[in-house]
Amino acid sequence: MATRSRSQPVRARRSAIDAVTFKSYFDEIVDNVETVIKGKTDVVRMALVAILCEGHVLFEDLPGTGKSMLARAIGESLNATNSRIQCTPDMLPGDITGSSIYKQKEGVFEFQAGPVFSNILLVDEINRATPKTQSALLEAMAERRVTGDGHTYDLPRPFFVLATQNPVEQAGTFPLPEAQLDRFLFKLSMGYMSRESEYEVMFDNSVRLPIEDISPVIEPETVNDMIRYAAGLEVAEEVGFYIVDLVQATRKDPAIAAGGSPRASIALLRAARVLAASDGREHVYPDDVRAVLHPVLAHRVILNPDAILRGESVDAVLERVTAGVKPPVSGRSGTSRDLKAVGA
Repeated sequence: MATRSRSQPVRARRSAIDAVTFKSYFDEIVDNVETVIKGKTDVVRMALVAILCEGHVLFEDLPGTGKSMLARAIGESLNATNSRIQCTPDMLPGDITGSSIYKQKEGVFEFQAGPVFSNILLVDEINRATPKTQSALLEAMAERRVTGDGHTYDLPRPFFVLATQNPVEQAGTFPLPEAQLDRFLFKLSMGYMSRESEYEVMFDNSVRLPIEDISPVIEPETVNDMIRYAAGLEVAEEVGFYIVDLVQATRKDPAIAAGGSPRASIALLRAARVLAASDGREHVYPDDVRAVLHPVLAHRVILNPDAILRGESVDAVLERVTAGVKPPVSGRSGTSRDLKAVGA
């Protein structure tokens, strides 16, 4: 069997879009979304990175910070279909995936698609749904399909889940199992706006909602082309091993009970590729990996009881782990756009 030399880059299939076009489309979408979402450029960019990784985002944040509006603004910008689910304890799996309805005249059952059959699905307060209902999302998020009555139905592409949960009110909630948390590419936080941004939003929304005037700037087919292009960006083998070393280091730190899974390594690679493409580059740098490290790993790392009693935080432990892994000497660094940490 042929082996790949250490200096040979890792490649995937490329599409017709080039680096300049990708960056232009990416920036245009971000600018369009920011006509509605003010002062949250880093969060908007990270959410778009997740879409172009075919990933999903979990927002753990207080009510009223703009999570639902962000999902709708992205959907409108991509000319995509949007659906929203308000989770409650009495919800059933069929309320998400759909169910078969008996048609009396024809004497047959016909599958009626649920809200999951959309490009962008907002799952509001996901932790208020029961584990049985939460599990209805697992197949859709991981495999982008729904199985019912012995038939499998493919979901539209792109498909993106933006789920929210409230960190304050925990009564009557069901914490997400680790298997489901691991299926979210990022865990992010919107946070409150700055004084200036909140002032602008206050007056912009006092008469008419800006979301009502937003127009599409790109088609879903082009988004799929961007997804294929980003998946083909070159990643030097040294940078690939840097990703693996970072994830494996989380499994060895004494403060961590459970570190990142191999799915975390895949998520880091995919997110770093899209982040590099959004900057108009065709190569992934170590700084791209570090920029997405916290959003990818923060919800996948579990501290042990002793670390929790000492008051250690996941973010602090990840900083220590990152500092202990030497980046590749040959890997170029210094992304032209320095994103702030937006991981929750």
